[in-house]
Amino acid sequence: MADEEEVAKEKSFKLLWILDVKKTPCARESVLYGSVGSLLFGVGHFLATSRVKRSCDLAFGGFILSTLGCWVYCRYNHAKLRIQQRILQDGIKKKIMYEGTDIKPVVDDSYKSDQ
Repeated sequence: MADEEEVAKEKSFKLLWILDVKKTPCARESVLYGSVGSLLFGVGHFLATSRVKRSCDLAFGGFILSTLGCWVYCRYNHAKLRIQQRILQDGIKKKIMYEGTDIKPVVDDSYKSDQ
C-alpha cells in the first residue's frame, strides 16, 4: 500500500508548484489548449511580421488568454453539470421516498435557473 501511494505522488504534475494538474478538473485541458493558443499566436505573428521579441510576447499573452478562457468555460460547464446532478439526485431520492404512497413529492425550485 505504501509503494502505491509513493508512485501516485511521483506521477502527479504540479504547475508552478501550486496547481495539481492531474487532480484538478479542467486544468489539463486548459493547459493543453493554452499551449496550442500560444503556438498559434506566436508563430502566426512571427510569420506575419518576422519580429521575434514581439512574437514571443504575444505567444506568452496568448498562452495566458487561452488558458484562462478555457479554464473559465470548462469550470462554468462543470459547475452547471454538478447542479444538474444534484437536482437529479434530489428528485430520485424523493421518488424513492414517496414510492407506493398517495403523497406527491413537492418540487424544490431553489435550484432552477432562468431558462
